[in-house]
Amino acid sequence: MLQKQTTQRPVSFSGTGIHSGEQASLIIKPSSEGRVFFRRMDLGGLEVQVDARKIDALNCSCLVFESGRIQTLEHLLAVLYVLGLDSVELELQGEEIPILDGSAAPLAESILQAGLRPVPRRAKAVRILQSHTIEEKGASLSFFPDPDFRVSYAIDFSHPLIGRQEMSVSLTRKLFLEEIAPARTFGFLKDAAELRKRGLALGGSLDNAVVLDEKKVISGSLRFQDEFVRHKVLDLIGDLALFGHPLFGHFRAERAGHRLHHQAVLFLLDHPDFWAYEEEASPRFLQE
Repeated sequence: MLQKQTTQRPVSFSGTGIHSGEQASLIIKPSSEGRVFFRRMDLGGLEVQVDARKIDALNCSCLVFESGRIQTLEHLLAVLYVLGLDSVELELQGEEIPILDGSAAPLAESILQAGLRPVPRRAKAVRILQSHTIEEKGASLSFFPDPDFRVSYAIDFSHPLIGRQEMSVSLTRKLFLEEIAPARTFGFLKDAAELRKRGLALGGSLDNAVVLDEKKVISGSLRFQDEFVRHKVLDLIGDLALFGHPLFGHFRAERAGHRLHHQAVLFLLDHPDFWAYEEEASPRFLQE
């Protein structure tokens, strides 16, 4: 039987929001409620439920509610998903999750140091039963039945350091922590001015992103030769976490992004005949 989990003790983070450019702090607190929810402490402790139907997925996964928003959920949600943390209270001071070093590694490491514990609530995994493909402007996201949780991603950039990169993994916790979580968000110097005009990447820097000029990385060395596609895998895992259940299935993305990731989640929520609850088994990443 798959049980819900929480943290042994609170875990705190603070830093800059990559899009807002503002300082923010986050405390992940133990909870016995069996759900993941935010409290916006700068809005009087307002409770905000994580809800896939309230996501704006244009440039990041942004949770929108009546009196505000919470930006850049994807790295945090990926870590909670892979570690099986589905019963936590997230106290946030500010409107964006701190970007930290641009990866999910600091989040994962600190949570594991705090420790995990079960809560007396049953969790259910979901098994994909039918295949489907969503296409948009040369990009696609497909999902298929699979005996485990598998993610495949392909990207194709004209930049000489990136080109076409592909990755396909059957997810384990160890693989996520060592091969996916450390991969940082990336961007191009030529796009910085336009993004900032649009109120985006205001907190981006050489310390919290892989930044490329026309030919090379200008923010230090890469952590992996294919760090770019690894980060896209991280983003996809975080966006799929919005479905709300551990998944058995193969998700394959080609030149996709947050918008297509989110469309796949909404399609599954709207088409329950494409999946079924798995009462006993759990994906391999939750068995470690």
